[in-house]
Amino acid sequence: MADTEHKIEIPQEVFRLYDAYCHGDLSRRDFFSKLSTYAVGGLTVSALAACVMPDYGRAQTAEGEAGIIEETVTYASPNGAGEMAGYLVRPAKATGKLAGIVVVHENRGLNPYIRDVVRRCAKAGYVAFGPDALHPLGGYPGNDDDGRELQAKRGREEMFADFMAAAEFLRDHPYTNGKIACTGFCFGGAITNLMAVHQPWLKASVPYYGGWPPVEDAAKVEVPLQIHLASEDPRVNEGWPPYEAALKAAGKVYEMHWYEGTQHGFHNDTTPRYDPAAAALAWTRTLDFFAKHLA
Repeated sequence: MADTEHKIEIPQEVFRLYDAYCHGDLSRRDFFSKLSTYAVGGLTVSALAACVMPDYGRAQTAEGEAGIIEETVTYASPNGAGEMAGYLVRPAKATGKLAGIVVVHENRGLNPYIRDVVRRCAKAGYVAFGPDALHPLGGYPGNDDDGRELQAKRGREEMFADFMAAAEFLRDHPYTNGKIACTGFCFGGAITNLMAVHQPWLKASVPYYGGWPPVEDAAKVEVPLQIHLASEDPRVNEGWPPYEAALKAAGKVYEMHWYEGTQHGFHNDTTPRYDPAAAALAWTRTLDFFAKHLA
């Protein structure tokens, strides 16, 4: 669903093209070439592309704002990159140790949207940590196109080890009480699903429109799951029925929330895929789930 600030009605096919482009199934050249089909009625390809590209000036929180303490920290990832780094944010007036939340980014590194989500978690009363899988390659490069290219150069298994190491780093950090949850978006949602399989000590896992572990791994899940899915997201949604069946067969308890009429990425308020109502509801559910399991 297009954001209300955009006056152009974006065809569903354009969202599908953007999704394919974001996930590496279309090159930038092919994306712009295919957009030309929908550039009609005086609408240029450039104008149409601008409608679906992110605008990071629309963040809900700002770096350096009052009430939070922000740090860039490094941590060890012996089974991954060796040394990793991330964005650690905590409430400024916290007394005592707090629960922690790992926020796993999309397939383009620790971009401004994910940093914003980290700050939102901190403002909700948690020690929040956003690892940057691009740290071994110099960190998030300042734009998503280059970020996607860089992240594609890293091995998925190594990156997964980096995110698991991030959860362990946060669990053992002096700011936290050892109770750790995770959430993630798209690629990060898939990683969050996998963390629920491989890190049974986590207190909660909240994946947003992420891919699924192998169905045989559903029986290993001991972490409370809250899953968020967009209705207009066939690439992710086709894997849900078999994974849900495996969770049910194993007697696992989970929540799945379905958001009708929304696009993949509906929580991301920097693109026209953002759905304000669905995003607000999903985030309220997420924070309620954290509060329940991190108490």
